[in-house]
Amino acid sequence: MKGNRVARILKFAIFGVLFFALFTFLVMSLWNWLMPALFGWRVITFWQALGILVLSKILFGGFRGGPHRDWNWRRRMFERWEKMTPEQREKLRERMRSCGSFGPAEAEPKA
Repeated sequence: MKGNRVARILKFAIFGVLFFALFTFLVMSLWNWLMPALFGWRVITFWQALGILVLSKILFGGFRGGPHRDWNWRRRMFERWEKMTPEQREKLRERMRSCGSFGPAEAEPKA
């Protein structure tokens, strides 16, 4: 039993690495096919393509929750909105209007 479990884990790990390597190779191939011709950029290596994938994951994907992320945030927002009373909705609207980019707006500028 235990040997079978180890074999399954090893097989899963090998397929994962092969899939990731294939995906990296695909990114490298697409980059080398399109970017030099369209923009005059340089050709990249496999390791540079891997670096681009990791960097894009950090910048755009983050490291939140993995496959259990909640993609239904908009639906949840509407459900919360529907449960609010008209007074709560108006209060939320006022708070949203009074906030600037970095927090609540000041009533008067300081001299």
